[in-house]
Amino acid sequence: MKTKGIRLNKINIVTLGCSKNLVDSEMLYTQLRGNGMDVTHESKKDDANIVVINTCGFIDNAKEESINTILRYVDAKDAGVVDKVYVTGCLSHRYKDELEVEMPTVDAWFGTNELPRLLKTLRADYKHELVGERLLTTPAHYAYLKIAEGCDRPCSFCAIPLMRGSHISRPIDELLTEARSLARRGTKELILIAQDLTYYGLDLYKKRNLADLINQLTDVSGIDWIRLQYAYPSGFPLEVLDVMRNRPNVCNYLDMPLQTGSTELLKLMRRGITREKTEGLIQTIRERVPNITLRTTLIVGHPGETNAMFEETYDFVERMRFDRLGVFTYSHEENTHSFSMPDDISDDVKQERADALMELQQGISHELNQQKVGRTYKVLFDRKEGGYFIGRTEADSPEVDNEVLVPASQYVRLGDFANVRIHRAEEFDLYGEVVV
Repeated sequence: MKTKGIRLNKINIVTLGCSKNLVDSEMLYTQLRGNGMDVTHESKKDDANIVVINTCGFIDNAKEESINTILRYVDAKDAGVVDKVYVTGCLSHRYKDELEVEMPTVDAWFGTNELPRLLKTLRADYKHELVGERLLTTPAHYAYLKIAEGCDRPCSFCAIPLMRGSHISRPIDELLTEARSLARRGTKELILIAQDLTYYGLDLYKKRNLADLINQLTDVSGIDWIRLQYAYPSGFPLEVLDVMRNRPNVCNYLDMPLQTGSTELLKLMRRGITREKTEGLIQTIRERVPNITLRTTLIVGHPGETNAMFEETYDFVERMRFDRLGVFTYSHEENTHSFSMPDDISDDVKQERADALMELQQGISHELNQQKVGRTYKVLFDRKEGGYFIGRTEADSPEVDNEVLVPASQYVRLGDFANVRIHRAEEFDLYGEVVV
């Protein structure tokens, strides 16, 4: 009689949502590998018998993707393809009680701050000596550096504080240790992330300390680019701009979600700023850091957004001429302040407004890109795809921004910088050739 062989455990981590979730998955990955366990990230082979799904619960589309992913692996468990399914992250943190009832075959649910409990369930020890160490799931030449967790802002539409808790800054010494460790392993670009970069340090140092942190990070040997994402406009620490201007390895790039161009709607959103103050801040930023790339995101269809308010936002985008822009349609999130208001704008109208803004931005981006033809830029190359090597200038963050394409007939090494002269520009991409 044949006996069933014992299958050795292999763990597959599946990450959904934002770069902050990706960092959490990398921390889990590092701890598991540090325990000598066989672990992969988003394996294409479906050969792992244990799956950990790091979910997103930010807006409806993200929640739907998370639920569909969980159901896929629950089905795989029912079919005997996997043995265990564990769920962590924002969706799990926010809806754990309901999901346990609806998906009883999931083996365990974990919140966003329960890494030690998750490790214990996976029969791994939490190794304090690995704090500050990271095994990357991104290409080795760039890494996200999460400088804080949670958020203290009162934005009416946002459920992040419900899932991530209050703002907690990481100490500068800890961040420098992690940055040095990454640099030793070949990381050239650090992308600073948090729910709100500009709040950094208030809890630890009793002042906004982002500028000091960046200043110290610029001295880490091997880091060529430092990029700032998710800066809040209200209370923006202007001394950051001085560091950006004076330190050559700080990218002239700032991601600052502004949400709307209507003062009345900003008040409904509880953003703590007006359109006039926002425009004044944008002018100051551009004056202090010439040639800065400004990225923003907007929300359309928030409860109470009238046609007139939307037209204000449209006019705002037209006048500000942002280098990079993304648009979300409003998602009605339970237990947020906005949830107490009627979700009174149809999905069709929300989408029409989003499309109108993106069409406007497409034209702006095309005009700005045409100005780059004939110029030479320093480009960091991320990957090869089809007949092109694909990279980014300091004006572009991975995954979300424009790219530079160089024919594969000109060899470049991935993870390296090269100077590229642009000879053609489209709405969102640039084409060029490497020059010596």
